[in-house]
Amino acid sequence: MLKNKKYDLKNFSVSIIIAVLMLCSIGVFCLYKAGDVSMAKRQLIGIVLGLFVVLVGAMIDYHFICKFVILYYFIAIILLFMVRFTSYGVDHDTGAFRWLRISSMEVQPSELVKIILILVLSVLFTKVQSKLNRWGIFLLSGIVMMIPTSLILIQTDLSSSMVCMFIFAMMIFMAGLSLKIIGITLAVSAPVGAGLFWYVIQPGQKLLTNEQQKRILSFLDPEKYALTVQYQQIHSVNAIASGKVLGKALLGDTSDFRLYNKVYVNESDFIFSVVAEELGFIGCVLVIALFAFIVFKCILIAKRTNDFTGKMIAIGVSAMLVFQSFVNISVNTALLPNTGLPLPFMSYGLSSLLSNFLGIAIVLNVGIQKVKHGLFSNTGENEIFFNY
Repeated sequence: MLKNKKYDLKNFSVSIIIAVLMLCSIGVFCLYKAGDVSMAKRQLIGIVLGLFVVLVGAMIDYHFICKFVILYYFIAIILLFMVRFTSYGVDHDTGAFRWLRISSMEVQPSELVKIILILVLSVLFTKVQSKLNRWGIFLLSGIVMMIPTSLILIQTDLSSSMVCMFIFAMMIFMAGLSLKIIGITLAVSAPVGAGLFWYVIQPGQKLLTNEQQKRILSFLDPEKYALTVQYQQIHSVNAIASGKVLGKALLGDTSDFRLYNKVYVNESDFIFSVVAEELGFIGCVLVIALFAFIVFKCILIAKRTNDFTGKMIAIGVSAMLVFQSFVNISVNTALLPNTGLPLPFMSYGLSSLLSNFLGIAIVLNVGIQKVKHGLFSNTGENEIFFNY
């Protein structure tokens, strides 16, 4: 698999790995400061495993990986089905079945499914690139996306399902979907979306769980829910504000009093509040800049490669990172309703961490390919990409 491949290692983006490791280091520091040393140690082990995934995965030809996308797709569906409909699924008394118990471990299949979906859509769009603007192909690709997304949605994991839909939207747009289809789709979906939003905030609605509805209602009327659903976001904003410019850690504050301790899940969904209080505005800017740099490098790799499948993979991974980091930080700052999305490379959780490392590994392999292949293409190079 490797011996016949010639990689241009000069194009191996060490800077992406450095940026990722910097984010991971800040995450471990915040876990330690938040008072859970055991979590910080387990996260360190996950980072070591992730680094191994990157270094090994970056040397495996992504064309070889993409040969088995149909198998990955069915594995993804089976795993998501097991989470919701078998005794292996775990809900932790929250009513949300998002974890799968395997022996003594628990994994979150939806994190891996995001990467699988990127690979599946990359191969699909490459095979149908000359027919992409046919309504039948557009609907087919939508169905391919919606099957695993729907299984994630009923777990119930609305935030991860939104990640999958965003990935699909960005990838199909960059694949060359015509503005006509985009316009018609938006013209239909906009009023439908507005109608659904009105419906889900009504008493007795059936689309969302009570908890999901309360998160939307609390965002619209935060004062009414200040002591219940909005409690975490209010204290997250207070923690962020208390960090000021330099943060308490950088100013040498050794006291145990921290406002982020009032936030229930500051190790995961609200880890940005820990970053802000400990490292201040400077730390927040650094974190956002590191995410922007990683996404920029992924897009640059997509632009430089002349292989359409590789372009799609790099765009899909960058879309995933953009959406998750933007939504997580927006939730922490109360700009969006509370969701359960982790901050990539920083939030505690092995499933999310390793899946993000895997996505980076595949993008790095796209970047070092010297001989570009069109194993799934019937029409040669597609010049639509980046022409909008």
